[in-house]
Amino acid sequence: MKLATLTVASWCALVFGLSHAQAVYADEENLSPVSRDLYLEAMQAITEGRKKDASRMLQLMKEAEPQHAGAWLDLALIQCELGNGDEAERLFQDIERRFQPPPEIMQIIHLRRRIGCVKVAAKAQWNVLLARGYQQNVNQGASNPNLIVRDENVITEISLTPEFFPKADHYSLLAGDYVREINQNGGLLFAQFQWHKNDTLGKFDSSATFLGIEQAFRLAHWTFRGSSMLGVMSLGGQLYQKQWQVQGKAIPPLNLPKGLEFQLSASFNHLRYATLTNFDANTAEIRGQLQFKSSNMHGTASLAFLNDHATGDRPGGRRHGWLTNIHARTQLQYGMQGELGWTRQTWLGSTPYFAKPLDQVREQTMQTWRAALIYPWSNQQMVQLEFRQVKNKENISIFQYNNRQIQISWVWQNR
Repeated sequence: MKLATLTVASWCALVFGLSHAQAVYADEENLSPVSRDLYLEAMQAITEGRKKDASRMLQLMKEAEPQHAGAWLDLALIQCELGNGDEAERLFQDIERRFQPPPEIMQIIHLRRRIGCVKVAAKAQWNVLLARGYQQNVNQGASNPNLIVRDENVITEISLTPEFFPKADHYSLLAGDYVREINQNGGLLFAQFQWHKNDTLGKFDSSATFLGIEQAFRLAHWTFRGSSMLGVMSLGGQLYQKQWQVQGKAIPPLNLPKGLEFQLSASFNHLRYATLTNFDANTAEIRGQLQFKSSNMHGTASLAFLNDHATGDRPGGRRHGWLTNIHARTQLQYGMQGELGWTRQTWLGSTPYFAKPLDQVREQTMQTWRAALIYPWSNQQMVQLEFRQVKNKENISIFQYNNRQIQISWVWQNR
């Protein structure tokens, strides 16, 4: 992102300086449609970390529009970032000879020469979160103490044993993520982990680790990102679940108002349970997402269709559903930030869940509300207070549950 800011700013300064020097140049408005598209795609590639793609597009543009000073300078700076010092120096000399740049641009060139054109080290970002919290229903205990059984016109209530009642507990949470560039063209390596420990209900302690790669590329004015991920989860100190996922994202070239972006994605997720039989599943998802960004607010709204195909004789068989998600984050007073989120997920089974008395096709609607207040302690640290409420409604009463959770977190990030 720093490179993108530098190149765009330097291009504007160069055009401004040359116009006052009455030099011959071609600004963006005077470019041919093809060259303008190349330049905009190059700027987009820079923001996405695809430096090699940006270099290739700027080279094509430089050849098509040899008087566009900005393309020359951006190309020279990118070559320097890629470690191609000889090529960058040749371009710097050509800029000095052809365009007689103003002092502001010469300062950028001299600074770049002093730093040297050593290939930039791979960038890395990480977050660590340490939290304490309390939740009312650790075990997802049934909200109704009785199992309601319907047999034709007869309704019977069966009292549940205490193990099915909600159980509350305090907990500690440690989580983190790490992202690192693996090439000069938008490739990333990412890792995530989470460790959740209850104070007394140890059999519900959990941990999870995920590792994956992601690659960005451009095709026919569409931006694509493909990723693959592997993960393992434990419950109560034992291996509980294995998971792998492949996902593709695409940003179509739509003419949307400033700050809006629409994204399409498709994913395939395989789950394998280590301690449960007939519960392995393959889930496919198709999602559309609208994203909004402004100087003090960021929001997303998405809608996804899910198809969950059981690989064995799972109770309820196949199921399908919808997932709706809305999230917003905004700046508040005193440097604080606020977050609000709402998620609604529905599932509909294909066959009766079990033999009598649970011979109903399972229907589930789960809603989650989330609110958070974030206080920046320093440039790299913040304190976050979060509240979450879950309401899971189902036509089979034993699966209905409610849960409330409050958590205070300390976050340390390096970005």
